[in-house]
Amino acid sequence: MTIKEFSQRIMECLPYDPNDQQAQLIDALARFCSSQTAADTVFLLNGYAGTGKTSVTGALVKALGSVGIKCALLAPTGRAAKVFSAFAGHPAYTIHRIIYNTLTTVADPIGRFSVAPNRYSDTFFIVDEASMIGDDSSTGDSLLADLIHYVYSGTNCRLILLGDTAQLPPVGCTVSPAMDVATLRGFGLHVAKAVITETVRQASRSGLLYNATWLRRAMLRDPLPEPMLHTSMFDDVAVVEGEDLVDALTQAYDIDGTEGTILITRSNRRAVEFNRAIRVEVLGREQTLQDDDRLLIAKNNYFWSHDIKGLDFIANGDVATVNRIYGTEFRYNTLFADVNLHLPDYGIDFDCKLNLDTLLSETASLSAEEQQSLYQSIMNDPDTFEPSTAPSTRQREIKKNLYFNALQVKFAYAVTCHKSQGGQWRNVFVDMGGIPPEALGIDFYRWLYTAITRATSRLFIINPTVAIK
Repeated sequence: MTIKEFSQRIMECLPYDPNDQQAQLIDALARFCSSQTAADTVFLLNGYAGTGKTSVTGALVKALGSVGIKCALLAPTGRAAKVFSAFAGHPAYTIHRIIYNTLTTVADPIGRFSVAPNRYSDTFFIVDEASMIGDDSSTGDSLLADLIHYVYSGTNCRLILLGDTAQLPPVGCTVSPAMDVATLRGFGLHVAKAVITETVRQASRSGLLYNATWLRRAMLRDPLPEPMLHTSMFDDVAVVEGEDLVDALTQAYDIDGTEGTILITRSNRRAVEFNRAIRVEVLGREQTLQDDDRLLIAKNNYFWSHDIKGLDFIANGDVATVNRIYGTEFRYNTLFADVNLHLPDYGIDFDCKLNLDTLLSETASLSAEEQQSLYQSIMNDPDTFEPSTAPSTRQREIKKNLYFNALQVKFAYAVTCHKSQGGQWRNVFVDMGGIPPEALGIDFYRWLYTAITRATSRLFIINPTVAIK
């Protein structure tokens, strides 16, 4: 099949007639997928909200399948993989699940990751939400480096990275490494790049995408214009004053449930305040933890997944629902709960122990001091270790200790913007209260753009500190 014929095949799989940018993108993808492209080439697609990036990707996946070419769809988190799979109409998995071997034993249930051998051949690996992928090469902890090594160690395998550079970069980064041409070239790759900016015709009537597009274009101006949001022309964007928030959330929960609604705020402290208020004033929950509570995993955990098929680790940012609480216990100056959890993005139920001290903590997870204090308390516990137990034995055994490995969780009704990345909800409430004028720079634009683009149906702005039109 010629490049032109394959390009036409992709267009036939698209559920609408492409605009000029999309047609050019399809031609570029067809060229990339041809045998004429060098094996060490990566395709980088920067597609902004509402441009049809995911629709074109879905058409590419169908076209590849129709000519017998394999593809593997990946995303940084389980939640992002679930969203990607729904849009593309093809199974998608976390990057970790595909590229790593998790080495676990009875003696070391926490396990260690090593890049697995790539047994795929003639396969295109397509990664969505690539702007979330970090590259901390200084510590040897680079998901991007491991992903590239895995893909290009296979026989005739290539990589397509999909992302949105207007979104927040990974924590600690000024740019998204996986969306940066220079970074990719630093891995010895040739880079084919495409950018699509034109919103599809249906999106032009959406207040969500109108505001996202305005913010994205404003980021390119120097100096930055005064930030503003447009609500009066649209039915899907509204301002909610503080005194009306309980009623607005209650209505959203009644229609779409807690799983279809999220409140995004700017700090862990404000997320704690909103979670506490939502549970009491909207959901009527006054106990520390109750059945059906939605939780957010606050720190990667490799302990509880080691014997769960299809789950390599429980990731920071994963959402869980409490199926059942077996009991609570105060030990080591910490409150724990034994529960059965459901992970909706994986369709998995499992028993585990939770560290409840993190629920309403203003830090992202246990601080280093708190973690060390827990460690020392367990190490010195006479009910856990005999006085004669050697320090090296204690250190080895603590890797299997249920309390030390308890899942660190927070409530998932209100989250920071970074925690929301990779997910989508029908209703998104964005808290803008108390943001000072001096903070309204480029980072604020990216924060607001990312928050807005999490919504698929309705956007609610709480106490806006920018101009409203």
